[in-house]
Amino acid sequence: MKPPAPRLSRALVLATLSGYAAWVVFPMLWLGYSSLKDDRSIFNDTFTPPALGSLHFENYGHAWREAHFREYFLHSVVVTGTSVALIVALGAMAAYALARFYHPVGRAVFWLFLAGLMIPAQLAIVPLFFELRGMGLLDSRLGLILVYTANGLPFSIFILAGFFRALPRALYDAAVIDGCGEFTAFWRVLLPLARPGLVTVAIFQFIGVWKEYFYAYMLLGGDTAGDARTLPLGLANLSIASLFRSDYGMLFAGLVLVTIPILVVYLLLQRRIVKGVAAGALKG
Repeated sequence: MKPPAPRLSRALVLATLSGYAAWVVFPMLWLGYSSLKDDRSIFNDTFTPPALGSLHFENYGHAWREAHFREYFLHSVVVTGTSVALIVALGAMAAYALARFYHPVGRAVFWLFLAGLMIPAQLAIVPLFFELRGMGLLDSRLGLILVYTANGLPFSIFILAGFFRALPRALYDAAVIDGCGEFTAFWRVLLPLARPGLVTVAIFQFIGVWKEYFYAYMLLGGDTAGDARTLPLGLANLSIASLFRSDYGMLFAGLVLVTIPILVVYLLLQRRIVKGVAAGALKG
């Protein structure tokens, strides 16, 4: 009989998790209170929170107006919202077809989609650049949305296919007996049951698209892209707004404006993220 495996003490586990939490949370807190300091305080008292009487809330006003974060924020909302909606809708339909209908070609297509997860962005950017330029979509929100949608489909299909495979076949058969067509059975019966997967995909894609910089920089870097640049590109505009002077207070304020939506979404829906990823991966 094998001896029982040694168990770590509760105090050691708690100390390890507390240290990891502090390691993750402190940079966020430091970023937050540094955005309320001037440049001199940032350098002289780097890790010291500012006094209540010397809070520089004008850093946010400067970033919002002078660095055009108001326009960049709107562009990010449009690009992210449209991209996530297309990824979830197209990914759900593709995952349903590939998971519910068994065919050798379907399996090949499924693995072809999964192969997209292994293609680095740096490898695909050159053909994407010339393809968008040929279509007249370079330096436009539509071109960036199409790239984000194509880039997010492999992950969404991988997660959602696991959910659709786990659904009992009897549910589909009962819907057909009740007179539902293929699309009606998918839309009214099976798609609502895959809601945890849909939420998981939407959250991950929102976080990824909202903070994405490489594609945006390469595809919106032209002189005609001023009305399409997103928030990550807006951070690069801070140095221009400050006349190439290092305004670190305004820079930290811009970073906070970019980070807040991601933190809000993650904190509100973190349980769904863990549950959805675990269920989709295991069921797949």
